[in-house]
This record gives sequence, C-alpha cells and structure tokens, in this order.
Amino acid sequence: MVSIKEITTPRGLKEFIKFPHTLFKGNPYWVPPLDKDEMATLRWDKNPAFEYCEARYFMAYKDGKAAGRIAAIINHRANEKWKCRNMRFGWVDFIEDIEVTRALFAEVEKWAAEKGMTAIDGPLGFTDMDFEGMLIEGFDKLPTIINIYNLPYYPKFVEQLGFSAKEDWIQLKFDVSQPVPEKMERLNKLILQKYNLHIAEFKSTKDVLPYGKKFFQALNKAFVNLYGFVDLTDKEIDVYIKNYLAFVQPELACMVLDENDDVVAFGLSMPSLSKAYQKAKGKLFPFGVIHLLKALKKYDKIDLYVNGVLPDWQKKGVASIYYAEMHKAAIRMGVKTAVSNPQLVSNTDAVSMWNNYEHEPYLKRRCYIKEI
Repeated sequence: MVSIKEITTPRGLKEFIKFPHTLFKGNPYWVPPLDKDEMATLRWDKNPAFEYCEARYFMAYKDGKAAGRIAAIINHRANEKWKCRNMRFGWVDFIEDIEVTRALFAEVEKWAAEKGMTAIDGPLGFTDMDFEGMLIEGFDKLPTIINIYNLPYYPKFVEQLGFSAKEDWIQLKFDVSQPVPEKMERLNKLILQKYNLHIAEFKSTKDVLPYGKKFFQALNKAFVNLYGFVDLTDKEIDVYIKNYLAFVQPELACMVLDENDDVVAFGLSMPSLSKAYQKAKGKLFPFGVIHLLKALKKYDKIDLYVNGVLPDWQKKGVASIYYAEMHKAAIRMGVKTAVSNPQLVSNTDAVSMWNNYEHEPYLKRRCYIKEI
C-alpha cells in the first residue's frame, strides 16, 4: 500500500532531503548535494525564486517506510515567456516500484489540473541554475556536482507513465594534455584585434567578484533562447554571486570583455568536487569543509560549469577564446581530464565547438514532457 504525504514544514524538508541518502547508500556514482544548499533552494522563505514560483513537495511511503519524493513547481515567468501552461517536476527519486512512481506523479498531475496547467515537464528546478534532466546514459560514471544522479529504472518508469522526450543535454570528457589547436590560437588573436576585445585578468577570487553583476547579466542575455530559461532576478543574482563566484578559482575563469569592460563571453570551470562531496555526505560541517578545501587545492580533473556568448557575438568566433584560455590554464596547472558542462543537443552552435577537440561521450540527460 502506497501513501502520500505533503511536506509543508522545514522539519519535513529535512526528511525530503534525507531520502536519497537512504536510497543511494553505497552507490559509488551518487554525489550527494550539500544539505545546506538544498534547504536554501527548497525553503519558501529562503529562495528568491518564490517571488514568481509556486511549489509543493510530496513524499511517498510504502509499508511505513519512505519510498519516494517529488517536487511540483510552477514557474509563472517561464510560462509567460514561453507561452505555455507547464508544471515542472524536480527533486524526483523513488524505489524500484512503478506504483510508488505512479502515486508521486499522480499528485503532481492533480495539482497541475487544479492550477489549469496543460502539461508537466522535467526534471527541472526553479531556475536554470538548479538541477535539470534525468540521466539516460552514463550510469557508471561519476557526475559533476551540478548534476543529479539516478538509477536506470527512472527513465523507464517515467516513460511507462506516458512521458516523452522533450530535450536532451550531453556532457563530454576531454584529455586536457592535447594541445590547443594552432589554428584556433591564430584565429583567436585575430578576433581579439578585430573587435577590440580583451581578456579579464584574474589573480585572485577578489578580482572576479567585481564582475559578478556583469557576468550574470551577460548570462541572462546569452541563455535567453535556451529551453525553459528565464532571466535571473537581481535578488537571485546576489545569491549566486555569494554562493558561486565567491569560490571561483581565478585561473579557471575567463571573461572576454569589450572596450567598455562589459562581458561579451564567459567560461567558468572548477576543480572536480564530486569525490569531496561524496566524502562530505551532504554535510559541510564539521568535516565536509575539510574535504572540499583539499579538493580545491590539489586536483587533476576539472568540470566546466558554465559558458556562453552574448547573442550579438555568437557568430563571430568569440567562444573559442575562452575555451582556449581555460584549456591553456588547465595544462599549466597539470590537469589531466575535463568534463564539459551540460549542453542542449539542440544548441548546435555550442555543441559544434567541441569538434575542435578530441573527446568522448560522458553523460546524457533528458527532460520529459506529458500533456494532461
């Protein structure tokens, strides 16, 4: 017998966040998010996205034990922008039991119908900075910390419930020791000269922070046409500057600036923190922070977190500049491998950039949709 409980309190959210720790216990590929970050995202009084989003959280129980969870989200700004009436689902996990899965999604569909929604899509979060996509390839590979892990039966169950593929994201793996193509180096110099561009010089994290606002404003413009994206608000930008840019490794950050020092293209990478997150087990204190600091100091693998180019610059070859600069920095630092950030397969201009480098498939995720 499956029962459903709606989570309406901070204490309930702790149980909601805890469930995957039980489900994936002993799994070598699951990377637990930090509980502190999860709570800040899911709490109605903490996340600035609740100024334009609604959300409800549900837990499933079978035989008295926690068996699944799901978040139902309405992003009103996204629906207005994309002229749709979609309800998102995210933070979805369940035991290998189709009835549990069915019961969870039934709650999402019920609320969607009550709110006049016409479709359900996901996994998606409140914003494009949250976890997106369900893993469909690469179940035996360690994800980056900006991605979620799920077991192979997840997509099978979701498809059984009538969901179909909407969008796919891919991630690729690279051998960093390969040199930057000489042709790319020559072209990049010409592009910088032709358009009077220059590369920001970052010697410390403090040098990066003053560009925080400009960086996220550029991100808003660069991602404007990507699936489901909605501009980050000023309050959200302030949160992300504090939570993300404050920990950026300056040598792995590249911002291409115009003559007015405005950001026209950007690429940010970080040392891989996946194993450190596993050791932390979701807790930053008292010992989790030690694992993270060690991972930030000594590493041979990096994850490409985010990159983009302003629309007016996307046909001018500017993207190759930050790719090459981050590549050269990684070589200098003795990095051996890199994993790309998730990129939409439909974003052909961005995906085609990787053709300049030898690479191999790493992970693939999918967003599903179901009309109701």
